Amino acid sequence: MPPSTRHIVERQPRMIHFRVEYRQRSVELVLEESSKVGEIKAILQTELGIPVSKMHLKGWKSGDVSDSTVLRSLHLPKNNSLYVLTPDIAPTASTSKNSALQDSLNQNFLLVISHREAQRDYSLNFPGSKTIQEMTLALSGISYPCHHLSVCRRSSPNYVHMISDSEGDDFEDASEFGVDDSEMFGMSSTTCRKSPMMPENSENEADALLYFTAEFSSRYGETHPMFYVGSLEAASQEAFYGKARDRKLLAIYLHNDDSVLSNVFCSQMMCADSIVSYLSQNFITWAWDVTKEANKARLLTMCTRHFGSVVTQTIRTYKTDQFPLLLIVMGKRTSNEVLNVIQGNTTVDELMMRLMGAMEIFTAQQQEDIKDEDEREARETVKREQDEAYRLSLEADRKKREAQEREEAELVRLQQMKKEQEEEKEAIRLSLEQALPPEPGEESGEQISKLRIRTPSGEFLERRFLGSCKLQVLFDFVASKGFPFEEFKILTTFPRRNITQLDPGSTLLEAKLFPQETLFLEAKE
Repeated sequence: MPPSTRHIVERQPRMIHFRVEYRQRSVELVLEESSKVGEIKAILQTELGIPVSKMHLKGWKSGDVSDSTVLRSLHLPKNNSLYVLTPDIAPTASTSKNSALQDSLNQNFLLVISHREAQRDYSLNFPGSKTIQEMTLALSGISYPCHHLSVCRRSSPNYVHMISDSEGDDFEDASEFGVDDSEMFGMSSTTCRKSPMMPENSENEADALLYFTAEFSSRYGETHPMFYVGSLEAASQEAFYGKARDRKLLAIYLHNDDSVLSNVFCSQMMCADSIVSYLSQNFITWAWDVTKEANKARLLTMCTRHFGSVVTQTIRTYKTDQFPLLLIVMGKRTSNEVLNVIQGNTTVDELMMRLMGAMEIFTAQQQEDIKDEDEREARETVKREQDEAYRLSLEADRKKREAQEREEAELVRLQQMKKEQEEEKEAIRLSLEQALPPEPGEESGEQISKLRIRTPSGEFLERRFLGSCKLQVLFDFVASKGFPFEEFKILTTFPRRNITQLDPGSTLLEAKLFPQETLFLEAKE
């Protein structure tokens, strides 16, 4: 192609869009894919006023990433949604009222109920989130931490249903009030309202699971399985796609507040020390709340995408009163497999047995995977070693060849330099030889000086010079014979004198080299 028709096309950098949510704020960012995660945090620090050290940037498809991660390595789509968590920063003034309410909901209230007819007092402990028909204890205006109530018969009783505290020693049989244990203070337990386990239509799975974990802890205590906070895809990646020795089973806990089994299953099964310990050691536990239809539909979509329609259809077949469910999923080479579906109507021992049974199947598969992985790594190691040995051999041959080429090149250079030096010397010698005045004849009428010069090899140089010749002519004559003034000195025999130290402009007569003289050449030190 002629130079005039060439066009240089520069590749434009790919731009990635981010929408970052923080509490009630939203920040739009556009960065080149060559940028790093830390640059996003630096911009957010300016926009939100949050120190980078206090900032947790969540929502990455591949799980958590470091500040030095280059966006290109994450293979992100053009548009992405992230969110900022700041657990180490206290809520702002605008949220202090809600925080105070949340603290109140987390407190325990002591109700001292006096039965006037029986003349007995009953002490009951309830969390602040427990309802008095349409409002929680925390919002009812009762005194904290202790409030006194009284109760008596009515002609048309309107009893409120209250559940005995787990410690229960201070709670007497409700029949003493003229009602069964299943009724007290007039309302069915199923009509009690509690905070949802998970908000409906949460845009981010991680946010929803953070909420789920906090609500679960509030209801059932801090002793519970460590729920994975992240997408179902991220949980599957961590469970199934690491090194064979590091893989785990995936336990998917599906909660439903409309099931009468939920409270018992959570408090007695999921919070049992043995179950918590076993799940923590051997499983990645991921949870979801299917109480709301929107959340259930979202779960079914996720399961279809990651596990196929069979798992989705399996979940659809279970009715509300069969929840909660615990799905045990094992990762396989071609597709993931649901090993077990544990329903809410079980016991701790049965639950443990089924978990252990799933672990036996998983361990057998894991051992095969470890063996295959070790064999593959061994083959790859041998291949790497062979490739490395071959590479080193090639490298050694290359270095040897380069060294030889350098030696040959240096030899050629030295020979060339020597040749040039010799040619230069020869050119100087010929120039000096041609510049010498003609040798005078013996019958010349002028004063003649006959010089005999012995060379270092023992040979003699003989020539006649006019007595009026300068010493420089003698020096040029000796140099023309291959003994340059810079390398050799001319000496007399007796007395010994260094003629080369004399003024080159002096004549032979002045140097007392007349009418004849025998000289010898000696190399300068």
